[in-house]
Amino acid sequence: MKNIKKIGLYNPYLDVLGGGEKYILSILKVFDDLDFQIDLFWKNNLKHKIKERFGFQYKNLNFISNIFNNKSIFKKLFNLCKYDLFFYVTDGSYFFSTAKKNFIYAMAPDKNLYQSTSLNRLKLINWQFFTHSFFNQKHLNNWGIKAKVLYPYIDNVFFINKNIKKEKIILSVGRFFSHLHSKNHKIIIENFKKLKILNKDFSSYKLVLAGGLKKEDKNYFNSLKEFIKNDPDIILKPNIAFDDLINLYKISSFFWHFAGYRIDENQFPEKVEHLGITPLEAMAAENIVFSYNAGGPKELINDGKNGFLFNNEDELMKKILMISKNKNLAIKIRKNGFLYIKENLSYEKFKKNVIKLFL
Repeated sequence: MKNIKKIGLYNPYLDVLGGGEKYILSILKVFDDLDFQIDLFWKNNLKHKIKERFGFQYKNLNFISNIFNNKSIFKKLFNLCKYDLFFYVTDGSYFFSTAKKNFIYAMAPDKNLYQSTSLNRLKLINWQFFTHSFFNQKHLNNWGIKAKVLYPYIDNVFFINKNIKKEKIILSVGRFFSHLHSKNHKIIIENFKKLKILNKDFSSYKLVLAGGLKKEDKNYFNSLKEFIKNDPDIILKPNIAFDDLINLYKISSFFWHFAGYRIDENQFPEKVEHLGITPLEAMAAENIVFSYNAGGPKELINDGKNGFLFNNEDELMKKILMISKNKNLAIKIRKNGFLYIKENLSYEKFKKNVIKLFL
């Protein structure tokens, strides 16, 4: 009888289904392809929502009772001992694990999540940390946490059907919320309106803001609608389905990313973009990407080569107006962005790195 290997995941933020959740679930997708059995500790089955949001389909994924809501240490130890690999997305609390190999995904560079108390050091004796950017790794190292870096991959669907006609759309994708590393939707809206006034070539453009929306963030979302004031050129798309999002990426011409804007990344690293999956997806879809010059995006966007970085709103305006008048450079940047993602962030490369890091 074949010995089936088992993986467990506990992510207290699982229902957010944002970029961090996509990242950890993509790691599990590799193991699903390798025929591991995968157990997610959660209160209800999110398989349909995961498929709709990220396009992930699993053969061996199970949702099981969340033992981490139980105060019994012995119950946790008894349940965890059956896992070959166990993954945990930390919320700042730690626990002993009896799984054979244990890994903590350090999703956010927030010092409060990594308190080096005597008890925590004891609990973490058989755990290894990993994260998704060198920006995160640098800050974790400053707090005494040694973490390995595993870059994400960009879905293969971005690399097919490339010849879709681009439309006059500026796209921004990011969860609709105002805390932590906010996507600064209102600043994006203000700059879009400013751009349309500055240059008549953009008068017929539309701004599309897409992203996940949770019930507790409805007030923020409603404030955006009030801020827009029924402007027909500004479109909000909350909780957009994966296939629709892919199509939106492919028809858009430009992509704006304002996460971390006006934040000192050294003083508040948790408030800037830790890596930025959506700008990378946009590059794969041959958008010309403009990202605020802080945090993770600086690692992968080579300013003026495969996209643009900006330090302030004036710089953004100058660069987008310049590229709109230079068609040859625009074509080159779209191509460079696409090739960079395809060559460096493919699923095949990611799979090899996952196997190397965790097995």
